[in-house]
Amino acid sequence: MTDLKIQNSKIEISTKSDEIYNITDDIESFLNEIGADNGSILIFAVGSTCGIITIEYEPGLRRDFPEMMSKIAPRGHYHHDATWGDGNGHSHLRSSLVGTSITIPVINGKLAIGTWQQIVFCEFDIRPRNRKVIFQFTGNLGG
Repeated sequence: MTDLKIQNSKIEISTKSDEIYNITDDIESFLNEIGADNGSILIFAVGSTCGIITIEYEPGLRRDFPEMMSKIAPRGHYHHDATWGDGNGHSHLRSSLVGTSITIPVINGKLAIGTWQQIVFCEFDIRPRNRKVIFQFTGNLGG
């Protein structure tokens, strides 16, 4: 029988509006630090106006992704804005479309992602924020 372990960590990110941040290295460092072997890692962004995705983190897509989101859920009048007056209704909709978490397999201590696939935090809000991203590894630790 294998003993499964759960290990947690978090990072904090100071963000700007409509920016994306590559957090792959942070996740890999966490896995190395705890001696992860095989299991899975949950990456969860705390907030209702942000998201977590995988994407090729290159200059073109770093521009294309926010442009695409502005077409899908453009800034404008939303019922949320009328309720709260904060002007970020579109930010909540973008977050709900993308989602605030992903789970990735960890095999032999490595993220099971593609060569050009990075894990990215997305800021959809209209103002800078101090964000938390939680990592939770569930699986076996190397020995």
